[in-house]
Amino acid sequence: MQKKIPMRKCVGCGEMKEKKEMIRILKTPEDEIILDTTGRANGRGAYICNSADCLAKAIKNKGLERSLKSQIPEDVSARLKEELN
Repeated sequence: MQKKIPMRKCVGCGEMKEKKEMIRILKTPEDEIILDTTGRANGRGAYICNSADCLAKAIKNKGLERSLKSQIPEDVSARLKEELN
């Protein structure tokens, strides 16, 4: 029996990819928005492809805000872009 591979949808480009290939952006219970490198932290997560383009798309089309159910301040989106590069 083959093990099931968890798939996630990118909030930037809308492509389905393997969970381990993607980056998880997390809204913690304290309403802090961070890059979750482990993929295991508590909170509401949204996934994006490992590219700055997809992050830019996710911010522009408000996909990230919809997924995390909150507004994303300018400094936070700048920091996410920084951490991604």
